[in-house]
Amino acid sequence: MHRFGPGFPTKVLEQLRMRRQRAGQSTTAEGMEQPGVLVASYNVHKCVGTDGRFDPERTFRVIHEIDADVIALQEADKRFGNREGLLDLARLERESGLALVPVSGNMRTHGWHGNVLLFRRGVIRDVHQIALPGLEPRGAIVAEIELEAGGAVRIIAAHFGLLRRSRTHQAHLIQQIMNARDEVPALLMGDLNEWRLNGRSALNTFNAAFGPLPEPVPSFPSRLPLLALDRMIANRRDILSPIMVHDTPLARLASDHLPIKAYVSLASAHSTAKPDLEAA
Repeated sequence: MHRFGPGFPTKVLEQLRMRRQRAGQSTTAEGMEQPGVLVASYNVHKCVGTDGRFDPERTFRVIHEIDADVIALQEADKRFGNREGLLDLARLERESGLALVPVSGNMRTHGWHGNVLLFRRGVIRDVHQIALPGLEPRGAIVAEIELEAGGAVRIIAAHFGLLRRSRTHQAHLIQQIMNARDEVPALLMGDLNEWRLNGRSALNTFNAAFGPLPEPVPSFPSRLPLLALDRMIANRRDILSPIMVHDTPLARLASDHLPIKAYVSLASAHSTAKPDLEAA
């Protein structure tokens, strides 16, 4: 639950006005396919839709709609008890070709603290589970994948905390991971829970390290998106296409978050040097 005071960003209010003006229109940018691999991030809200119904089938269908080469899911496991996974991943692989990036631990879960990473056609080079600092149990999956569709990429699939101080510590840790072994392009995807777009944003650490961040795209709440809680951030300049929100009638119903997606050009990434911040 977010509380908004006098500092509620003007840009968010502008988004509300724009959303009302284009009510009923799609912002999926379909037909704008670009070179590269399609990556996506989706907080599935434990498969509970905006109508309060638990319905994994709807989540399954939204993932099919997106048709990504790599997709990071958040809240795909039960929150308490044995944290059992909520999706039929075997069926998903059969019907879409998306395979699970496996992690160690409780075999009933899909991922790590609800984070799930799926990819289509490739080889996993390395996988790590990262416990993120903070009062809440938050984590990230870090995987290096050689994708048949494009090349090698390090994916960090994460879900940041609700407290700003925790998010700041989490961002610093992830930034160090993205800087490590800089020859591999790295992409952070997930629900980063940061609605601020000003100097108090916990994501400013990425701005300082990698240059200007991609334009935020409102994805929450799904029925009337105002806040850019879901983000993609790369450690290479110009490898990401403009980020799009996957806004369809089914996506608005299946979760309180809309998925986001973008194309990543890995071919150019491997020949791109680390960003020159002084030239930015």
